[in-house]
Amino acid sequence: MRSVNMLQAKSSLSRLVEAIEQGEEREIVIARNGHPVAKLVPINKYPPGKRIGVAKGLFEVPDNIDMHNDDVARLFMSEP
Repeated sequence: MRSVNMLQAKSSLSRLVEAIEQGEEREIVIARNGHPVAKLVPINKYPPGKRIGVAKGLFEVPDNIDMHNDDVARLFMSEP
């Protein structure tokens, strides 16, 4: 991970973007007054696939999913 200050980023933005595009850098952090404020990263060329329904058929949902709500609440509230 490379870090550059704001002035360097302004004066060499095209070179920084090219380094990201070419895979020379995975991310470049831009700092102001020595503190990181932004990150230059590549955009995924291939967006993630459709996620709806990825767990279909992998588990069963009980008919009464609220049956143990009181037990779970007690566990969170540390009640005996």
